[in-house]
Amino acid sequence: MVASELQGPNNNHEKAHVHVNGNGSSHSNNNHHQHLDDFDPSAPPPFKIAEIRRTIPKHCWEKDTWRSLRYVLIDVVIVTAFMALAIALNSWFFWPFYWLAQGTMFWALFVLGHDCGHGSFSECATLNSIVGHILHSFILVPYHGWRISHRTHHQNHGHVERDESWVPLTENIYKSLDNMTRILRFTLPFPIFAYPFYLWKRSPGKEGSHFNPYSKLFSPEERKCVLTSTLCWIAMFSSLIYLSFIMGPILILKVYGVPYSIFIMWLDFVTYLHHHGYKQKLPWYRGKEWDYLRGGLTTVDRDYGWVNKIHHDIGTHVIHHLFPQIPHYHLVEATESAKGVLGEYYREPEKSGPIPLHLLKYLLHSVKHDHFVSDFGDIVFYQADPHLYNNNHQHSWDKTK
Repeated sequence: MVASELQGPNNNHEKAHVHVNGNGSSHSNNNHHQHLDDFDPSAPPPFKIAEIRRTIPKHCWEKDTWRSLRYVLIDVVIVTAFMALAIALNSWFFWPFYWLAQGTMFWALFVLGHDCGHGSFSECATLNSIVGHILHSFILVPYHGWRISHRTHHQNHGHVERDESWVPLTENIYKSLDNMTRILRFTLPFPIFAYPFYLWKRSPGKEGSHFNPYSKLFSPEERKCVLTSTLCWIAMFSSLIYLSFIMGPILILKVYGVPYSIFIMWLDFVTYLHHHGYKQKLPWYRGKEWDYLRGGLTTVDRDYGWVNKIHHDIGTHVIHHLFPQIPHYHLVEATESAKGVLGEYYREPEKSGPIPLHLLKYLLHSVKHDHFVSDFGDIVFYQADPHLYNNNHQHSWDKTK
């Protein structure tokens, strides 16, 4: 039995979830998900993007190069100090703290490189490229390859087929995966280590690699930039191999490898929750129902407590998605200014304690229930495979192979 949700919750077209049985019969399950109100997040908003833009103060659009460089300097000094202290102490009492703290700082470096990719770091494209390459190459991210695919993500956010980041599997693609792949994809902690695999092979149903200049991700004019970033990545990876011979592979693993893994967990955790795991299921679009504004309004702000400033307010994500040229240090103010226009289309984030442990419940629930979307329809919502974790169950579509 495969869950097939024809329309989203509280949608005027169809409010029930429909489960289609193998014999073609169906039954309604209105209790699958209860909502606090009758707001339909898939309804076209009663405002235009220009109205949101007009509410944001003029100074929020200004890029302060020296301020951006100051953030880089602070983060680099912290990363260097942590690394020097860890090597000097080389103590198992210090390593666990170091891994968590340094992995979080690697994630902060990624966010600053992310600003470079959007051009919100500086008005100077050359400076953006230089700083972006330094920051992202250090954490084994191919800067231009990622930058271009991330631009595609922003230009197509919320579109089932054209989006690039954490794009939903369609039911047909989901069915084509073997059961082990399905389980790994939707069982923690495996999804929060997905990023390196995404860089190499993208998502199921999409072809190409962020390292290959001739990938379908890139135009012929972009190949030289992609090759430059791939060479920088190779140089960094080669440096780590060389240092492992000089200093020993165990020390390099402790100094760099474990923090890198923590960074990947942060990246996947944060970016996944930007687009999943809200208490009310949010729509994905196709065809004429999609436009830039409606797609951007499906993103979700999150509160990360004391980590907010460390990772440069990347949790303030709705306004960032609509206007990625706004520097990170203006996102909170810009969001506050825009709330009056956004109304119910802005979902106020749940307040966090010092550590954002409250977000784990949303991650766990989403991974367990958000498996695929319908192959049909211009407004679709995530559906769950009720038999995914039943090892003794063989899907009806598997039996026909």
